[in-house]
Amino acid sequence: MGAPAFPFLGGVAMSEPCPGEPGKVAPVVDRNRCEAKDDCVRVCPYHVFEIQPLSFEDRATLSLLGKIKAWVHGNRQAYVVRPEACRACQLCVEACPENALRLAPYSVR
Repeated sequence: MGAPAFPFLGGVAMSEPCPGEPGKVAPVVDRNRCEAKDDCVRVCPYHVFEIQPLSFEDRATLSLLGKIKAWVHGNRQAYVVRPEACRACQLCVEACPENALRLAPYSVR
């Protein structure tokens, strides 16, 4: 049997994956916490995330502990590749075992 058509939130099936309006908020990744476990990728119904190699610029901003964690996890982390698609359901925030995600107001860069 396949995965449910819609994700579960708090043990209850949601009638829509994320009924919020896109483009209001977007996830922000705490680079010192992310361990690229891909829970955010799996739970997001709008494909907001991808696991990618850590960019040189992002690696340079890490604390010493963050650099060690990144190295241990293959220098890969979650990246928000479609921030405008986020619908604020917070499934990613709840799924992240490192508490490396938060939602913030979205602004086009």
